[in-house]
Amino acid sequence: MPSLGLAVTFDDEQLFWFDAPMSRWQPRLPDFPAWPEATEPPSELVHDTTLCQDVLQFLTAYTSKYMPMAEAKGIPVANVFLKHPLELGRPNTLVCMVGNIFPPAVTIGWQRDGVPVTAGVTDTTYTPVEDLGFVRFSYLEVTPRAGDVYSCIVTRERDNTSVLTYWVPQNPVPSDVLATALCGAAMALGILLALLGLALLVERSAWGRS
Repeated sequence: MPSLGLAVTFDDEQLFWFDAPMSRWQPRLPDFPAWPEATEPPSELVHDTTLCQDVLQFLTAYTSKYMPMAEAKGIPVANVFLKHPLELGRPNTLVCMVGNIFPPAVTIGWQRDGVPVTAGVTDTTYTPVEDLGFVRFSYLEVTPRAGDVYSCIVTRERDNTSVLTYWVPQNPVPSDVLATALCGAAMALGILLALLGLALLVERSAWGRS
């Protein structure tokens, strides 16, 4: 049966989701601010969510009896990336963004070097997107070190099939090397602009004498 979901988003980023059984808004992450009660009391949505559930049940029963069809199943697509620029040995957060989810029934797990990791994991709820699918995020607190191999495992609950996406910390450019490269590029750009200005002055002078 289809799932009921209601979310508040900004620029396609989920901020809050509505917990229908508890009749309250929940922030996507625990450190997000609470829902401002004066804006829209959750009690105003209870009638709408009940009506929506009733309509879903009726349509599901009707289509299952009179219009049987194969259930649509999206193959999840996972992308893993760091929340902040990579610095080996410094705390960071790995983000596993899972898209193309339908129906919204997947579990997300993490492994480091093939060993399951549960500490420091935060999962979000499902966020509906324009293509009638869902997106879900999972966050893992990490301290990247050379040689680490992290994997995000997305498992569809209905058929227990999994999709794995790996992330390996690449050697970052040392800060002193990066600063030297930027300084050299700035100097080269300055010299190029100075030569261009000199060429324009010479050309203008020659044009005036002619």
